Amino acid sequence: MARLPSLYITHGGGPCFWMEFGPPFGPHAFDKLRAYLAGLIDSLPERPKQILMISGHWEEDRPTVSTAAKPGMLFDYYGFPEHTYHLSYPAPGAPALAERVRGLLQSAGIDCGTDDRRGFDHGVFVPQLIIDPEARIPVVMLSMRHDLDPAAHIAIGKALEPLRDEGVLIIGSGSSYHNLREFFSGRSAEASLAFDDWLNETVAVNDPATRNKRVSEWAQAPGGRACHPREDHLIPLMVAAGAAGSDPGRRSFRDLLGGKAVSCFSFGG
Repeated sequence: MARLPSLYITHGGGPCFWMEFGPPFGPHAFDKLRAYLAGLIDSLPERPKQILMISGHWEEDRPTVSTAAKPGMLFDYYGFPEHTYHLSYPAPGAPALAERVRGLLQSAGIDCGTDDRRGFDHGVFVPQLIIDPEARIPVVMLSMRHDLDPAAHIAIGKALEPLRDEGVLIIGSGSSYHNLREFFSGRSAEASLAFDDWLNETVAVNDPATRNKRVSEWAQAPGGRACHPREDHLIPLMVAAGAAGSDPGRRSFRDLLGGKAVSCFSFGG
């Protein structure tokens, strides 16, 4: 198989693709992001056999992999229209892939737990309903570590790099901008623009050691903490960067949502 990239995507805001927002967004605010996600599979060198997704909505004391053969739904958002709690994403799990993930991590000296009850949280099912609407590609989830340590998550990604040669698409699902109070304020986007430019420059650094050092020091970047008061939605980028190995990165999507810059990135593709 062709080597698949590792990706970091912005998954939107709640069930954003099935509702309309008022100011500062507007009814078509998420159309461009939807179109990007809808074309993602066709943009790859070949169709993935399986997907491993690291969601910004799952944290455990140690990285934990989902082993359910038929994951359910986990509606972990609040205050949205009733119809958004009836979405369904019936993709199968992949217990054999989960075991492979666990084995790779343990071989790298990284303790890994398992969870046979975890359902698809909205960091998974919201983008996946657009990426693979027929839900044919099996999906396994991997949690972040609760301490959100950048270097630890880069190391997790490094351990998982071989999966890219085995037909597995690694997706870090979060948001390059995640300050919810400011997101809905309509105020100046200067911090988001500065941090987005920094992310773009950092991901594109050719030397992987330099790139990983820079991305791990994100909090010192212009606008870093203003865009991520808590870094849960940025940490999936660290896994994607680690899984990149020596492959270069690039920004694959950019838009302004509510005046704030959001981007997606691809490593090795």
